[in-house]
Amino acid sequence: MSKGTLKFGISERMRGLLCLLGQSVVYEEASELFATMLGIDICTPQIQRVCTYYGKAIDPLVKADCEAVIPRLESGKGQDKMYVMVDGSMVYTRDQGWRELKLGRLFHDSQVVNIQAHRREVLESVYVSHLGSVEEFFPKFERHLVGYTDKVIIGDGAKWIWNWADDNYPGATQILDFYHAKEKLVLFARAQYREEQTRLNWIEQQTAKLLDNGLEEVLLSLRSCRANNQEAKLAKQKAIDYYVEHDDRMQYKTYREQGLMIGSGPIEAAHRSVIQQRMKLSGQKWSVQGAQAIANLRCYKHSGAWNLVKAVIAAAA
Repeated sequence: MSKGTLKFGISERMRGLLCLLGQSVVYEEASELFATMLGIDICTPQIQRVCTYYGKAIDPLVKADCEAVIPRLESGKGQDKMYVMVDGSMVYTRDQGWRELKLGRLFHDSQVVNIQAHRREVLESVYVSHLGSVEEFFPKFERHLVGYTDKVIIGDGAKWIWNWADDNYPGATQILDFYHAKEKLVLFARAQYREEQTRLNWIEQQTAKLLDNGLEEVLLSLRSCRANNQEAKLAKQKAIDYYVEHDDRMQYKTYREQGLMIGSGPIEAAHRSVIQQRMKLSGQKWSVQGAQAIANLRCYKHSGAWNLVKAVIAAAA
């Protein structure tokens, strides 16, 4: 037996490899890859146990403010702003059915690069996840925000996001995701206008107003437009209520003039690449602990912080 392997009877390096492969592909495939590439037979339950054990070991260390295992962004350049994005998506668990997994993403604006005319990519990010309540997620997430002063928080209309931002970071720039704002116009127009070109023209006109800090004009257009049916009436009122609630987060012309992003695409992309690609495959059912463990490992891998996972493995029994 290798030194320091009382829990599993395998070397530290092998435990690291099991975690690395287990967070990347389903456990059965990980077992097959070990057999094919290394000629080592490791059963599926063993890979699962190792991944769950060390993935779970991360949270108590973060909760204890163990700086050595908390991923950090490299220091920003000059007056770099830090984008803060959070969102939730559903993961299916065996014991509790569908549960919402919260995911946070942090990155500096200097890490946002243009790769095409209308497409940008974020080079470096830190990700944080939690399968559970916002009361548990935010303290975990906030440990990664310490030391950053100029924050830009972008999110959809979820009240839990903005309540947290208002209470904890009143000086931050808050931006309602533009595409969620536009979606309200689209939903109303679909119900209101049968003729396609009329519908598209109306959406285009109102969208241009939103982008020009013309929220009041959009609200005037909505309020003065008589709904043609009940669906349109409901969509109209939902749009009005949504815009009134978030009016101070919808100054899109101002944000763009300041060089800021106005969309939450990076956090939506993160849900797909960090969480869903591994955790929402056909037929998957997770234990709550197993889901959190894999989410932790994937966040560290995608944060470029796998060396911190290796440190956890080296320190644990």
